[in-house]
Amino acid sequence: MIVSTFRGSYLDPLHLGTRLANKIFRTLKFRGYPFASIGKDVFIHRSCELAPETARYVSIGNNVKIEKDVWLNIPEIPRDGAPVIVLADGCRLNRRCMISARNHVYVGRDVMFGASVLLMDHNHAYENVHVPIAFQGMTRGGSIRIEDGCWIGFGAAIVASESDIVIGRNSVIGANAVISKSIPPFSVFIGNPGRVVKQYDVVKEQWVLGHSVNRPDQQNDPEKL
Repeated sequence: MIVSTFRGSYLDPLHLGTRLANKIFRTLKFRGYPFASIGKDVFIHRSCELAPETARYVSIGNNVKIEKDVWLNIPEIPRDGAPVIVLADGCRLNRRCMISARNHVYVGRDVMFGASVLLMDHNHAYENVHVPIAFQGMTRGGSIRIEDGCWIGFGAAIVASESDIVIGRNSVIGANAVISKSIPPFSVFIGNPGRVVKQYDVVKEQWVLGHSVNRPDQQNDPEKL
C-alpha cells in the first residue's frame, strides 16, 4: 500500500508485513494440506479455516481468491473419497463466507461472493422433540451448484436441506436473500421468502419482470407475477 503525505509517498511497512505473512502462510499451507487439486495464482488468506484432514476433499481452480475469515467446512468424511467442495477458476469468496458441504457444493467459474455468504448442502435435524437439536445430527441434504458468472450478495444464504439446488448462470442473488430452491439462468432473486424479480428473456433479448419470461400476457400485470 502506498501512503501519501505532504512530503511525498512511501510504502506502508505494516501492509508489507501483512503481505509477507500471507505469502509465507500460503506457501506452508500448499505444502502441508493435501488438496484434491489446486491451481495457479491462488490466494488464500491466512485466517481461512479448513481442517487439514478434509483438505483432500477440496478442489480449487486457477485464480481463485479466498479472503479473510472464510470457513470451508466438511462435517463428515465422504465415503467415495471424491471432492465435496469445488471452487472453479476465477471465483472470489469475500470475507466471512462459509461453505459447509456434506454431499457436494460446486462454485462455478468467475462467481463472486459478497461478504458473509452461507452455502450449506444439509441442515440440523430437529424433528425429535425429545432430543436436544444439538444431538440429532444432520439432515440428509442435497447438493448446491452455482453456475458460471453469478454474483451472490452480502449475507445471502443458500441452504439445501433436502433436495438439490442449482443457481443458473449469470444470476444475481440479492443481499440477505434466502434460497432453498433452484433458480433459472439470468435471474435476479431477492428477499426472504425469496422470489425472482427479474429475468433475461433470451427470445426477446431483453430483461423482463419476474416470471414473465416468454409470457407477454403477464409482463405488465404485477398481480400475476
